[in-house]
Amino acid sequence: MDYQYTVYGLELSLFTRKLEAAMIFYGAPFVRKPKTQANRQEIEYRSGTHQVPVLHTPENWMIGDTTPLMMMLDNRYPARVMFPHGPLGVLVHTIEEFLDEWVARVMVHYRWHYEESSRFAAERITRATMPDADETTIATALTNAPIAEWGKRACRATGTASERQQRAAEAEYIRILDAIDRQLQQTPYLLGTRPCAVDTIVLGGLRAHTYMDPDPKKIVARYPRIVAWCERDADRWDGTGELAPFPQSTPFAQMLLSEMPTTYKPYILANSQAQANGTKAFVVTTYAEEVSYLSRPYPELSRRMLVNRIAHQINAEERRTVQDWLAEVGLAECFH
Repeated sequence: MDYQYTVYGLELSLFTRKLEAAMIFYGAPFVRKPKTQANRQEIEYRSGTHQVPVLHTPENWMIGDTTPLMMMLDNRYPARVMFPHGPLGVLVHTIEEFLDEWVARVMVHYRWHYEESSRFAAERITRATMPDADETTIATALTNAPIAEWGKRACRATGTASERQQRAAEAEYIRILDAIDRQLQQTPYLLGTRPCAVDTIVLGGLRAHTYMDPDPKKIVARYPRIVAWCERDADRWDGTGELAPFPQSTPFAQMLLSEMPTTYKPYILANSQAQANGTKAFVVTTYAEEVSYLSRPYPELSRRMLVNRIAHQINAEERRTVQDWLAEVGLAECFH
């Protein structure tokens, strides 16, 4: 096959595997290649980001950021869009936003707070970024620049430093796994009989983290239906099917929407205010504990993408319907 797209990223990267899942759903010809020490400088210079993944397109562009990438690819594969039009697209985007900007912290916790998973990920990532290195060089790299220490800093930045938050994050993820398992008994995908952006981020999390790293993999293995979906069933989409209608959607969608007002909402609003004030950190109550978070620009950018969808990609009547729905689910302030 003549691959027209290249996904530069890492096997153990949540967002790399999210984009990979989307490319499979689009039916786009692509190959995944690692971002290594050899190609890193060119990729970062041309894409303008140090993050992965980066998509190398047939036009010879290099572009980062999975959510706008899928919006671009929706225009190229209109029969297989990951974000539908209208209010249903807002619902899909809202749930994807929660999984991207809140639930992703659980993946970081599982990877870097558990010793076996930390060693596994550090070595696998180091080998992927240094494919031509010998064993001595690999060992030196692991010793001199321990990625696990970066991982623990990432845990602190995203609010899972305390034991209470770690246990709460794990309980939250198990609730999500339970909801996925129940939904897959009803429909082949999480929001209906066809996939959407929500499926891509859930699959990215499973394939890069929780069904990859040794410790959370033991938990996911208790759900054989999810394992089968992750390993093969999700990729068998034939291009047909429908998403459940707005605003009812599916039980899985309703479960996630019910979680957002008590966790995502206070976090994202406080981060937005911290970004506006230029402060480096902020404190909000999460699971009945005062928790410090690093103020980060990307969650605010991501929130504004959804604000923009509501403001500019639906008509006035649809906007009123969406605003009423956001108020009903307790999220109006997030995307005003």
